[in-house]
Amino acid sequence: MNAMEISRTGLDVEWRRLEVIAQNIANANSTITANGEAYRPEQLISGPATFAGALDGPAAAGALRGVAVYAVEPQNVAPRKVYEPGNPQADAHGYVAYSGFDHAAEMALMVKTTRAYEANVVAMNAARQMFATALQIGKRA
Repeated sequence: MNAMEISRTGLDVEWRRLEVIAQNIANANSTITANGEAYRPEQLISGPATFAGALDGPAAAGALRGVAVYAVEPQNVAPRKVYEPGNPQADAHGYVAYSGFDHAAEMALMVKTTRAYEANVVAMNAARQMFATALQIGKRA
């Protein structure tokens, strides 16, 4: 697998992570989901596409497959209870359950993800430029 393909897998994973973050932010004030519970923010679990031979040295470099999304799982956070007795979705005590996600942490993750996406774009462009230079050198020889 070449450098451009590995960067592409990184772009795919980071784009999917941005989609999950956007979904969490969009549902920050959602009270209930289709199953009747408060919205639980999700997190994307990612990592190497394969470990097979990746640690065996340069001879196994062909075994590298970039990164992959393993799963999108709900975060283990308690819902945020807000006292709104007039809300039709309030419980018997007048509390409404909202998503318990941390807005500041989600925004920080979004910035980090954006930077990782940009780094993959830069790496892909560098690989493209190296391939183009190699072709130019090959034409001269």
